[in-house]
Amino acid sequence: MDSALNILAEKLGIATSFLDGSQERKEHIVEDKMIKFFAEKMGYKAETEEEIQNSIAAFDKRRWQQSLEKIYVVEQGNVGFDLVIPAEQESENFALHLSSGKNQVPEPVSFDVINDEEYQLIGKTKYVRLKFIVTSALEVGYYDLDLQVANKHYKSVLAVCPQKCWQNEALNKKTWGYALQLYSLRSERNWGVGDFTDLGNFAQLAAKSGADIIGLNPLNVLSHDYPENASPYQSISRVYLNPIYIDVEAVPEFKAEDMADIKNDIDEFRQSELIQYEHIYPLKVRMLKKCYERFKQNTASERYKEFEKYVQAEGSELERLAVFQSLYHKYTQLNWGGWRAWPEEYRNPNSLAVKEYAKENVDEINFFKFMQFEASRQFELACKVVKDSGMKIGLYRDLAVGVGQDSAEVWSEPELFFKEAGAGAPPDAFFPAGQRWALGAFIPNALKETGYRAFIKILRANMHNSGALRMDHVMSLMRLFVLPEKMEGGTYIYYNFKDMLNIVALESVLNQCSVVGESIGNVPDGFLEALEAKNIYALSVLWSERYNDGWGDFKMPDAYPPRAFSSVGTHDMPPLKMWWFGYDIELSYQLGIIENEESKNAAYKGRENDRWRLLKVLDASGVWPQDRLRKGDYIYGEGYPEGIEEATNAYMAKTTCPVFLAELENILHVEKRQNLPGTDRDKHPNWRRRIPVDLEKLPEDPAYIRNVKAISDIRK
Repeated sequence: MDSALNILAEKLGIATSFLDGSQERKEHIVEDKMIKFFAEKMGYKAETEEEIQNSIAAFDKRRWQQSLEKIYVVEQGNVGFDLVIPAEQESENFALHLSSGKNQVPEPVSFDVINDEEYQLIGKTKYVRLKFIVTSALEVGYYDLDLQVANKHYKSVLAVCPQKCWQNEALNKKTWGYALQLYSLRSERNWGVGDFTDLGNFAQLAAKSGADIIGLNPLNVLSHDYPENASPYQSISRVYLNPIYIDVEAVPEFKAEDMADIKNDIDEFRQSELIQYEHIYPLKVRMLKKCYERFKQNTASERYKEFEKYVQAEGSELERLAVFQSLYHKYTQLNWGGWRAWPEEYRNPNSLAVKEYAKENVDEINFFKFMQFEASRQFELACKVVKDSGMKIGLYRDLAVGVGQDSAEVWSEPELFFKEAGAGAPPDAFFPAGQRWALGAFIPNALKETGYRAFIKILRANMHNSGALRMDHVMSLMRLFVLPEKMEGGTYIYYNFKDMLNIVALESVLNQCSVVGESIGNVPDGFLEALEAKNIYALSVLWSERYNDGWGDFKMPDAYPPRAFSSVGTHDMPPLKMWWFGYDIELSYQLGIIENEESKNAAYKGRENDRWRLLKVLDASGVWPQDRLRKGDYIYGEGYPEGIEEATNAYMAKTTCPVFLAELENILHVEKRQNLPGTDRDKHPNWRRRIPVDLEKLPEDPAYIRNVKAISDIRK
């Protein structure tokens, strides 16, 4: 690699080599063309040696070309910033004023100025870089900064962050709850997919059983026109909610007679093993439109006034989502290829054509806003039920690592995302070529130049009404694997880890929401220690809590990490019964993920050894139910061990982790998985599995009763 290109890559945070996620941790050297590609996307030309040298010079000069940066992310007790001004002004008098959301009146603060004699000649002007140390005590929060030098004002934002994320007192002792895929809830009243009313009802049931937390899948809005694209990790906006979770019968404008023509359809949806997104969502939309027509007839009502307040408070963010959905609905019927295939004048959200479209289609755009208004209202009601139930932690929401590239987020602010590239994962044992998640990836320097605004609003939206937040693929705070669309492979792009981590801590404190980092995958050295120092909890999963780098014996309960949220598995892993019988191995073989009989037989042999390891740790932990003690060795063909799900849940309840999240799939003996990574719905019905027992019947279900008792007896 050219040494100058290597220097540019280091300055821009483009990895020139990386270790993959395989067991051997193979090193990959990144090709020059890939580095040049990402440098170009970040605004630095790198095709020739001259361009590379010019880009290095431009990078080094950039701080000298603006007086203040857009934002300064600092820690409480160590508040400072720097200023670049003409050297002739270094002896001027300075006045510093800060204002915050609590007090918009600018107030003077005391400070010290440090001159380290840093000078730079730009053109014919000599500049100096001064450091300012704020000596006044400041509470955590965001401050508008106004620095006056002579008769000129310089402005920026000061994000004063806490040393650590917020700590819920309930995490000082052992608690438990459920990891729930809301869409999967089956009930006698829903329309074939779990909804916000189900969430409230489940919360009441869970609280009665002693649970203090409910972990949820991402609830964000998905594609309006392709509801069968059901992955909750491929949203079109991580700020807003998925209208499919609206309980239509709970909409104030819904009337009983509306059920007449749709009752048979709903009965069919309720009986279906899989969620019929392609039918359920359009039906809900059709009925919501009927409600909307009634709603807008009474503009003097209190409810309509609440709608207007909601729309005004959400501002341009909601406007852009609704306009995007309306445009998408129109053009998806005319062409293929998402918003990038729209007529050029509509690809820019700020164009005159888009503004004219918004004026001409107010009613349809307002309908999309109405759906968000009602989804927000019902979610707030469910959150109130959770709070009133007495749960000590409450909702534990899930923030996806990225957003779909064909999304409102990317369309609204395309300058923040890499063009012609998307997030994914490096090669590992299961995916030798790596994974392409088709998720939009933030450009680090563009994100900072906008004051991290997009990142902050996403955190804030998902921490709202949450006692805890799971950050999917939390390593993205430091680095994200990004793959060009037209090249093989990819490389890591590094972010300002300190800034990102501090902003997470600040929003955590402001929203009183604990933070959990999902760090399964290729974890950089020292990363987990940095999270722990910031009071970010880890995730601990039974299948990975093993010796010998996850390939040996299962750990005893007292060897689990003391600062982690634990569970048996995740939505990407087979439930216990499926794992026990090796049905996941056969499925992978049938789909070609396991390539041949030899590999399949080796997988079965490994699973047999792992089953022995699980039995061994359950025996040693003394967790088998007294009326269902282990009766044999359970070699293949001897059936499913009676009581093993109780024993496994009790084993996890005994761990030192402060939170254990039980899964209904394991409790109710589900044999099929929610999601099989690396497959599309034509190969596996991802995100479509429904819980086999109605919510109303759970309290009487023997397996549910026994498992709740096994867990609560230990965690009470």
